[in-house]
Amino acid sequence: MNVDLATVSLMTALVANVAGAVFVIDTVLRRDDGAGRIWAVAFLSGMATTIAYSMWAAGLGGPIAIAVGNALFVNTTGCMWLGSRAFNQRRLVIAAPFVVFVDLLVAAAVLVEGAEGGDWAGWLTMGLSLVAFSVCAAAETLRRPMGRIGTAWVLSAVFVVEAGFYLVRSVVFVVAGAESEYFLTWFGSTVANYVTVVLTIVAVVVLSVLRAARADLRGYAWMSQVGVTTDGIMLAPTFRSALNDVVERASWRSEIVAVLSVRVEDLVQIRTAFGADIVGDVIHAWRQGVRRFAPSTGLVGEDGDDGLLVVTRSATAADARRQAAAVYRGLFESFAAVTSAVIPAVGVGVALTETVGYDPQTLLLAAREASAKAATSIESSVLFGGTGAVIDDLA
Repeated sequence: MNVDLATVSLMTALVANVAGAVFVIDTVLRRDDGAGRIWAVAFLSGMATTIAYSMWAAGLGGPIAIAVGNALFVNTTGCMWLGSRAFNQRRLVIAAPFVVFVDLLVAAAVLVEGAEGGDWAGWLTMGLSLVAFSVCAAAETLRRPMGRIGTAWVLSAVFVVEAGFYLVRSVVFVVAGAESEYFLTWFGSTVANYVTVVLTIVAVVVLSVLRAARADLRGYAWMSQVGVTTDGIMLAPTFRSALNDVVERASWRSEIVAVLSVRVEDLVQIRTAFGADIVGDVIHAWRQGVRRFAPSTGLVGEDGDDGLLVVTRSATAADARRQAAAVYRGLFESFAAVTSAVIPAVGVGVALTETVGYDPQTLLLAAREASAKAATSIESSVLFGGTGAVIDDLA
């Protein structure tokens, strides 16, 4: 069955706009976090792309319509990459302006060629930009914590397919030309529309699943004006500011400060095996357990989807070890009160200013590294970071 380009283009526009509208509406209703909002911008860009290309097909706008459409098309994949970075809680200070710069570059490439470039004006710049952003997005989806969610690998496959298709299409475009029979048959607009439809459908399903995987933790994202969640735990930016102040003041007196990283594993697997209700109870027990068993003068803050941080004053390394042991044992009491069938792996890492120094970032890295090792260690449940010393099992 042969389908003409106009029909395929209409089908692509319909799928893109329906999928985009569903995702955007769901984002608004969920009051989604940063990653979801950026992905919603990506879908809005895709919806606007179909409008720009439709205007061009109707003879409106000329090269300007093509320039806008190409830039929005690239922005769609660029925002997918930015959303994945936000999901992984990585900085966007450089990445976001870079995406905007590439968008402008893609639009400028069309305007430079102008009417002489014809229907394919500036396309090579757009194609290579799509390849670059697709590769970046594929790599980002495999980073933790996003990479720990099995569905993220499907999204990575989507970006790999997109990168491969547009890379080969760009090569054929340069070698054979846009008017060649081979290019039009295998990489023309009709084929590109089919690929776009398939990738859009898969992407919107996968992104919705990824959002659902974070729904339990996002339930704690409501904060007061002082940057504390509804269950009394500091949001990550608030905690980092408090940590910086505590460490600075401790350095003036050469006091020992301990940073505890409490990490739980297998939350995604528990959700898959036992459902959202059980994993929600486990998360609540974990968060409240850390608050309950951490030193009363310590500050507790979020550290990604599967980590909490505690900063507290410790007289000695032995005192810090005792505090970490109390948190570790207390968590298992909390989990047992929820259900005896589901006990996640827990790792507690400790970083001391006495051994690591008074740099907050170094303390955080040392504590996180130690807790990650402790969570997967059979012999040790609490580890000190920055010294290489392993503390005996405290369970």
